[in-house]
Amino acid sequence: MAVSAPAAPGAAGNGGTTREDRVDAFLERVIADGGAAVAGLCTSLGDRLGLYRAMAGAGPLTAAQLAARTGLVERYVREWLAAQVAGEYVTYAPERGTYLLPDAHAAVLADPALASYAAGFFTVLQAVYATEDSLMEAFRTGVGIGWEEHGPALFEGTAKFFRPGYTAALVPEWLAALDGVVEKLERGGTVADVGCGYGYSTALMARAFPNSRFTGYDFHRPSVEAARGVAAEQGVADRVSFEVAAADDFPGADFDLITYFDCLHDIGDPGAALRHAAHALAEGGTCMIVEPNASARDEENATPVGRVLTAASVAVCLPSALAQHGPQALGNHAGEGALRDLADAAGLHHWRLATQSPVNRVYAVGR
Repeated sequence: MAVSAPAAPGAAGNGGTTREDRVDAFLERVIADGGAAVAGLCTSLGDRLGLYRAMAGAGPLTAAQLAARTGLVERYVREWLAAQVAGEYVTYAPERGTYLLPDAHAAVLADPALASYAAGFFTVLQAVYATEDSLMEAFRTGVGIGWEEHGPALFEGTAKFFRPGYTAALVPEWLAALDGVVEKLERGGTVADVGCGYGYSTALMARAFPNSRFTGYDFHRPSVEAARGVAAEQGVADRVSFEVAAADDFPGADFDLITYFDCLHDIGDPGAALRHAAHALAEGGTCMIVEPNASARDEENATPVGRVLTAASVAVCLPSALAQHGPQALGNHAGEGALRDLADAAGLHHWRLATQSPVNRVYAVGR
C-alpha cells in the first residue's frame, strides 16, 4: 500500500491554497481596510466641504472648475480628486482632464434628503478616532466614556447618518406598522421622543401629524439646543418642545406614543427607562423601540452592516452605557431576547417585531 509523503511546509492544503496564499489574501484585505479608513477622511471632507454636492449633476469637471464652484483651493481639490478616483468614487477622463461623479454615487454622497445618503456617517469618524486613548484606558479599567465626552462631530455625524433612514421610513413604514398609532396621531395625540438627539425624528413626526403634540427628551443639553433650532427651521416649533431629561425621569404622563430611536442600548439602566415608560404611557399607549439590526450571535454579524454596528458599539455605545454606572451595559447587539426580557420585567408585556430594515429593527411594545 502506497503511503503519501507529508506535505512540505507551505504546501497546498485547504482547497489547493498554501499558507502563504492565505496570509497574502488576508494581508490584502487588511491593507484595503486601512485604505478605506484613511479614505474615510476624504469622504468626510467631500461631504462637509460640499464637493460632492458641487459635482452632483454637473457633468465632467476639471479640478479648476470644481475649485471655482466650491470656492476652495485648486491644489487641494486636485489631490482630493485623485483619492476619489483611486477609491472609484469618481471617474476620470485623462484625455480631457475631467472628473465625473456618477449619478448613482451622487445619490449616496451628495443629497442628505435621499434615503440612500450615507456620507454623513463619516463625520462620526473624527470624534471616534479622537477617543482612542480614552478607549485604551477604558479597556484596562472598565470605566465608561460618556456621550458628552465626545467631540461635536459625533453628535452632528450621528444625526446626519440616521436622518435619511428616518425620513424615508419613520412615518410611512414604522409608524404605519404600529396598531392604531397613526389613527391616534391623526386625531391628536401626545408623543414623547426619548433620546431625541438633534430632534430630526421628533420634527418628522410633527410635520406628518399637525394635530398632535410632541416632546423630545435628551440628557445632552447641546443636542437639545440643536433640536430646538431644527424645530424652528422646519416650522414645527408650535407643536414640538424639547427638554433636558434622562430616560428614566422625563416629565409628563399619559403619552399615546413613546419612542426610542437607536438609543435604548446606550442607556446604563434600560430597565429603569422602560419602567418609567410603562408608567408614563396612556391606557392603550405604545412604545416604539427602534434598535440596530444586529444579532446577539457574533457569527451572524459578519456582514457589512453588522461590521459597522459592532464596531460602533465598541467605540461609542458600550462605553456610553458603562459611563452611567447602571446595572446593564447592553451594547448595540444584545439581541431581541434581551430587550424583550427587560421590557417584560418593566411591565411592558406585549412585544412584537413590527417591521425591519437592513439597519434597524422596530418593536411595538405595550402594557
